[in-house]
Amino acid sequence: MMNLPRIHTLLKGLTLLGCAFIVGCGGAAPTPTPLSASGLAATIVSSPLTAPTSPCANTFVAHQLDHTTTIQGETVHLYDSNGSGLAINDFDNDGKPDVVLANLNGPNTLLWNLGHLNFRTERLSDNPARAVNAVDVDGDGWQDLVFTHDTTPPTYWRNTGDGRFTQGTLPEITAPAYTMNWADLNGDGALDVVLATYDDGLKQVPGFDWNKMISLVGVNYYERKGEGFTRQQLAKGAQALAIAFPDLDADGHPDVLVGNDFERPDEAWRYTDTGWALIEPFATKMTQNTMSFDVGDVNNDGQPEIFAADMKPYQTDVKTMSTWLPLMDTLNARHPPQAKAQIVENVLQVRGADGRYTNEGYARSVDATGWSWSSKFGDLDNDGFLDIYVVNGMMTEELLGHLPNNELVEENQAMRNKGNGYFAPAPEWGLGSRASGRGMSLADLDSDGDLDIIINNLRSPAQLFENQLCGGSGLEVDLFWPAGGNTRALGAQLILRTSAGGTYYRDVRAASGYLSGDPARIHFGFPANATLQKLEIRWPDGQTSILESPTPQTLVTITR
Repeated sequence: MMNLPRIHTLLKGLTLLGCAFIVGCGGAAPTPTPLSASGLAATIVSSPLTAPTSPCANTFVAHQLDHTTTIQGETVHLYDSNGSGLAINDFDNDGKPDVVLANLNGPNTLLWNLGHLNFRTERLSDNPARAVNAVDVDGDGWQDLVFTHDTTPPTYWRNTGDGRFTQGTLPEITAPAYTMNWADLNGDGALDVVLATYDDGLKQVPGFDWNKMISLVGVNYYERKGEGFTRQQLAKGAQALAIAFPDLDADGHPDVLVGNDFERPDEAWRYTDTGWALIEPFATKMTQNTMSFDVGDVNNDGQPEIFAADMKPYQTDVKTMSTWLPLMDTLNARHPPQAKAQIVENVLQVRGADGRYTNEGYARSVDATGWSWSSKFGDLDNDGFLDIYVVNGMMTEELLGHLPNNELVEENQAMRNKGNGYFAPAPEWGLGSRASGRGMSLADLDSDGDLDIIINNLRSPAQLFENQLCGGSGLEVDLFWPAGGNTRALGAQLILRTSAGGTYYRDVRAASGYLSGDPARIHFGFPANATLQKLEIRWPDGQTSILESPTPQTLVTITR
């Protein structure tokens, strides 16, 4: 599994990352510094983030990218209307996050980050593609690519470390999959994957043999065993659009949470000595049409919340409701909701003292964001509190024939955290695109200490929203763990303690939202006057590293 010469090359290059993306950087590279740790051999390289090249505009600035997700033919039919996702990660280990955008009809696009928001385009022929995750599948220190499709198993693009990828398949994975997520779920140091199908979509595909594939569809857990995987079927059917790995029972281990569309309720499992067991962690209703999941601590109390996106208009005027009511009548006729379990609006699940979750989405003003797809937490204004961004839009002849061009046109929604875990719309941030977004992820693409946004739209060019909000500072963290199969420490938890503004919690994950991969680099925002006291890293195996007094506006690279 491990390619040691390439890992040694990677480790020697880590000390050079500091100057790789600083404008005008010269002189000697930063010197690795020992890291205070609990019995761990670890070093750090701390490098300044790039200073902004122009005064802040107190808004996001939109840029068009060289990619458009298209469909076959002129008419958008149901299920093609779901679009495709994207992933952000550093594929050439140069310190700059690159971008991959999936496509339904035509090549996927790899945008190599050249710095200063300039990209070099490369096309990857592998479609139709739905989700894309960027993970180090073979544990050699280079981020690989995995794409899901409608009716076939995922494809695996191995990063050869020289700017190229070789296309293949994942060993012993033969089931189709629509969505996926990766982590070390059983604690053995190797990356496992959960794959799930979208059964209604499969049944509409001409020639798909449902009876032949019935034993493979649904939710499948693939445990890494040597060079291959072994499968445990968690559910015999699924309408899955999202998968997350929160610790639902607070036992210190990740659980599996699958978000289902239509009338099939969301499902969750915990790992036991005999395999995965179904659990019911939610005391109140779940979303009926779960499009997206993200997990984050919205009030900085150390207890993560779970945001699930559904469909509910964010305005209730006569014109908006006349647009929505025929649509909802059609959907309810096709897929009647399970009244005891589901609600047609976003939910924010908050863990109570009894360990179970209750929905506070309405009370915290995040219940209605439109026909929502990828929805993610991120501290967009660097004030120390996680905000929410949601991309919107829908087009399909079957559901929207009463609208011009069969399209529901809505603005994406930015929800600003008011500093207490409650939210308010932030239209002043300039994120209200109406380009029919589907996949979306957040990352600091220009290395200036704040989060930018990439959106994969359907039938419109992809967009990059450059963060030019004013105020606050950032700290970014890259974790490397080259001694095992989980080289980017997926599942690690990071805790930043400050003198003003509190304590902030983040985790390293492969994916969140809708069909969208997350960068391994972690971003913290905080008020400009905050003093950073301590950064604590809880590695996936339970070991801990401590960095005292990290410097604001730096990238900290930690190699265990």
